[in-house]
Amino acid sequence: MSTLTDTINNSRKIVIKIGSNVMSTPDGHIDRGVVGGLVDQYCRLIDSGKQIIVVSSGAGAFGAGAMGKIVLRHIVHYYQSLCAVGQVEMMMAYKEFFEKHGHRVAQMLLTRDDFASDERTLNIRNTLLTLVDEGIVPVINENDTVSVDEIKSIGDNDTLGAFTAKLWNADLYIILSDIDGIYDSDPKGNPGAKLIEEVHDIDALTEQIEIGAAGALGKGGISTKIRAARILEDVGIPTVLLNGGREDILIEAMHGRARGTGFFNNNDTGGNA
Repeated sequence: MSTLTDTINNSRKIVIKIGSNVMSTPDGHIDRGVVGGLVDQYCRLIDSGKQIIVVSSGAGAFGAGAMGKIVLRHIVHYYQSLCAVGQVEMMMAYKEFFEKHGHRVAQMLLTRDDFASDERTLNIRNTLLTLVDEGIVPVINENDTVSVDEIKSIGDNDTLGAFTAKLWNADLYIILSDIDGIYDSDPKGNPGAKLIEEVHDIDALTEQIEIGAAGALGKGGISTKIRAARILEDVGIPTVLLNGGREDILIEAMHGRARGTGFFNNNDTGGNA
């Protein structure tokens, strides 16, 4: 099997980040088929003995869709209001889908300041440990109602997921995006672009590839995913990028039937557990 497949199978504590572009329809509503399918996979992982924490984007997109004001997402006070509305939409969907599988969810909204404070960091960790031990799935998002770029936010959930994985001492960080992984050039503009399946030197990678912009409904991009992998590289936690829009992507990757990009240390074979 591939290093990617071995890593997923050998990891018990997994943080999974899902991007807005995967979860939402073009008009900013929740893609219930995609979200329901992802939750089904999350629950299959849990039922197989793994522990997961979900870091979920989508509040801004879902708020814009619910209020029909997508064009106002770039006005700070409107964006904060859209996130407040969209966070409710998102958590209602997660609650509904997880309950179908007999699992309960909990919401955690965090900011950069929370990770900068030793006391808050300890509180976050203790809450996460308690929730997971009780069989409850934490769903984490940045608190965009009070945290935007102008007031020193984390800025993207790829980074938030890396902070969470590091704090929880996860075995693996999975980022589900709307592409298969990192390519040597933009696959949307170059049909001959090649997927880079294993990365062991991030500096060499950044010299090799073209880094594009974020998607229409998301704040991240390839650059934020590379930044997240860098954060975790020093503590020995591998990062895997997969296409969250592909059916059963997590299960297929576990069985060696899906491709993605993995950031690995040279001695990574998966898992700290």
